Amino acid sequence: MNLNKAPLCQAPDRVLRRPDLLLPLGATDCHAHICGPESSFPYFSERIYTPPDALLPDYFNLLTHLGVERAVLVQPSIYGTDNRAMLAALKAFPKKLRGVAVVDSAITDAEIEALHQAGVRGLRCNIVDLADVTGQLPMAMLRGLAQRIAPFGWHLEFLMHVDAFPQLSNDFHDFPVEIVIGHFGYVKASLGIANAGFQNLCAMMREGRAWVKFTGTYRISEQAAPPYSDVNPFAQALIKANPQQIVWGTDWPHVMVKGLMPNDADLCDLLGNWIQEPALLTQILVSNPERLYDFK
Repeated sequence: MNLNKAPLCQAPDRVLRRPDLLLPLGATDCHAHICGPESSFPYFSERIYTPPDALLPDYFNLLTHLGVERAVLVQPSIYGTDNRAMLAALKAFPKKLRGVAVVDSAITDAEIEALHQAGVRGLRCNIVDLADVTGQLPMAMLRGLAQRIAPFGWHLEFLMHVDAFPQLSNDFHDFPVEIVIGHFGYVKASLGIANAGFQNLCAMMREGRAWVKFTGTYRISEQAAPPYSDVNPFAQALIKANPQQIVWGTDWPHVMVKGLMPNDADLCDLLGNWIQEPALLTQILVSNPERLYDFK
């Protein structure tokens, strides 16, 4: 525990290995976090975990071993709405990186414009924390935020358990921007793909109204180590629903993993369990990220 009583996280596996799966040119990691250095970018005092520093040089070294060329940095909750650590990385590598920021409703149009110029292409909303006691989404706030970012072509990314929102399609009817859901919908594998919330998400994907990130396999699996085969049906169902609405990410540095810390090469090789066609792998790892994150 640190002075803020936010529990310390495991560090990622520092062993660098090349995956067995050969990734296509232009492969993009669409979900990773830069944490620190804490001495330069202090963590949010109300955070619920404390990671060891996970810095850009270490992350780029990992990407080189995995065969990944571009990346999307997502603002971690340890920083609240202080996006400086992420923005510093975007400034250093503007062609290689894009960002997903966290802001509050008081943000000005000029500040949104500045984030766009810096390489931000979406906003993250943690619905796991924001949902009220009745289980309702704060739709008025979300719709207002979406209307503000729509002129920039941004999306809203949600960390949410879709099984808790079986009427997701109705909640986001006629929403002003595209939505992106992380961690396969964040449904525990034990609930199965017949779960109403997950099926609702698949329906939204078929309609082109939602994207899904193939991230955090270990966060929904009931298995302690790769290959997390109980997640395979979810991956296959989402691919069947609409492969044009899927992106992939490492979720590095894998904050708050309670059990065995997986190696990133093994996580990368999970793609081979879900995708056998080279053209489909290129679509999910290259073409889809180019479209969603505006890589030139």
